Amino acid sequence: MKDTFYVTTPIYYINSEPHIGSAYTTIVADVVARYKRLDGYDVFFLTGTDEHGQKVLQAAEARNMSPQAFCDELAGKFQKLWKELKITNNQFVRTTDEIHMNTVQHFIKKMKENGDIYKGQYEGWYCVPCETFWTEEDIGKEKICPSCGREVKRVKEENYFFRLSKYNDALLKLFRENPNFVQPDFRRNEMLKILEGGLRDLSITRTSFKWGVPMPDDPEHVIYVWVDALINYISAIGYPHDMEKFEKYWPADVHLIGKEINRFHSLIWPAMLMSAGLPLPKQVYAHGWLTVNGQKISKSLGNAIDPREFVKTYGNDAVRYYLLKDIQFGRDGDFSEENLITRINADLANDLGNLLHRTQAMIKKFNDDIIPEPFENDTVDKGLISLAKKTVTAYKEYMDKLKFTQALETIWELVKYGNKYIDLTEPWKLGKLPDKKERLNTVLYNLAEVLRLVSLMIAPIMPDTANEIFKRIGKQAVENFETLEWGRLEAGLSIVHGSPLFPRIDLKEHRWVSRVSEESASEKAEIEETANLIEIRDFAQVELRIGKILEAEKIKKSKKLLKLQIDLGDLGRRQIVAGIAQHYEPEKLIGLKVVVVTNLKPARLMDEESKGMLLAAKDGQKLTVLTVHRDVEPGAKIS
Repeated sequence: MKDTFYVTTPIYYINSEPHIGSAYTTIVADVVARYKRLDGYDVFFLTGTDEHGQKVLQAAEARNMSPQAFCDELAGKFQKLWKELKITNNQFVRTTDEIHMNTVQHFIKKMKENGDIYKGQYEGWYCVPCETFWTEEDIGKEKICPSCGREVKRVKEENYFFRLSKYNDALLKLFRENPNFVQPDFRRNEMLKILEGGLRDLSITRTSFKWGVPMPDDPEHVIYVWVDALINYISAIGYPHDMEKFEKYWPADVHLIGKEINRFHSLIWPAMLMSAGLPLPKQVYAHGWLTVNGQKISKSLGNAIDPREFVKTYGNDAVRYYLLKDIQFGRDGDFSEENLITRINADLANDLGNLLHRTQAMIKKFNDDIIPEPFENDTVDKGLISLAKKTVTAYKEYMDKLKFTQALETIWELVKYGNKYIDLTEPWKLGKLPDKKERLNTVLYNLAEVLRLVSLMIAPIMPDTANEIFKRIGKQAVENFETLEWGRLEAGLSIVHGSPLFPRIDLKEHRWVSRVSEESASEKAEIEETANLIEIRDFAQVELRIGKILEAEKIKKSKKLLKLQIDLGDLGRRQIVAGIAQHYEPEKLIGLKVVVVTNLKPARLMDEESKGMLLAAKDGQKLTVLTVHRDVEPGAKIS
């Protein structure tokens, strides 16, 4: 057994259902964990759910549930999903676990004892959906969250603060002396830029709600959800109640995270650890976001698809292969069902499946299903063996650097050469020549050995496929990487036949998961539209006012949008972007008094801010903006 290896995913914020995007990091972490286990490491793989904070409380209240019951339900869904996706995590941590909450309080006490926590007044901007505090510079003139684009709220509370600024120089030193601490490089540079601008102290408690870990010695305060969540990485491995286990696995070898939470993991978390006197993780690796078929993942678009639907249609290994092959880890990527099918047909059916089928068919025909003993290798054999050895070396180098796409590309060079090797050696001709039996046996053995090496290398990514190939060449199960070298396949094994590993998909007859989902979403929207009855209190939440259009102009590069300046009386002058350019000339709108929704969250359309919405009626292709026929002053409320 080699050293230990500790890999983590971020614990998933529990206010929404899991989808292919949220499953991506966990699948990647599972690949890393499986790879390290095969390489002889004692691996601890952690995932879990983040269950505190204002957003979770609001989501629970919206469903008339207690926060704990709400969290129990969704945590169960995540646990079930990971089991069905065959994720091999060692532990599933929940921030509502008592042992975790005790660790959080212990950790905060350590920081306080070090003089790094003080009481003060926080007044500033807060994004509830992201549970994030922002500065004036962060939110800009639009007053929107730079992470999610939603409106931020001005809050004023008595809070406890962490002296984050105290650790600015230490973090700068860390980043400059250890460039691998945050990867990829461009993510490290983003964090370095923040450090060079100087860190501000961080508010770490809230008093406006109670769903969280109470502050030690001051239970009127609950600990900021992100501070609470980050501590899961050490609470799950025994800190401080089981220091033997903690010291065995800490520091973490790699925190795998999405780029949107890089600041928390690369700046705040190491500063917290410095304050508590604990070692820092060895690496933070921030990957990009997934879109689906070029679109942001969204329930309303019908593309927030449960990954189990793809797995049910295409198989777990095929989905894992596609995610690791087509999406460069660290960069933004797009999950395209069409590209997934292309990979299945080309790489898995044509290349790998074909190599397995041809090899088995020839061993059956020419050696009665028995893997033969090899004899002296010819020049073409030496080329194959040389490539196989180079592939193993390159594969391990790429996997150690989390370059999964490149690792799979180098494996597939060997797979493709295996198919080419069949054409070069022509075993069907050798089988007709009695004096070429030894030559034929060498070719058949070499092909079976290529399959063994390939299956070992794909085992972390495609575990079921790897085990099936091992079974087909007469082995019981995938071995570890001690056998990842040429010539370790035993002659005399009996091959086992079976159906094609990856049958080709006929696109003409195929039922697409994403299109079915979009159809279902559309049908659901139609049903909801006909049954969308509201109560008077719901309508009362919409603020309607009279506005007078002062200016109107077309927006460049848009055929549909006009930019309007509207007088709203005591609310002042606002800019609204309206999709009416195909129905009105701008100059004809000047002076019109229109009906405006004024309490709509700001949005950005074609890089222009829109703070409100005009009401309009549509009759077929004709659209008419609603106006008033009496002289009503701008800003007058409609009730």
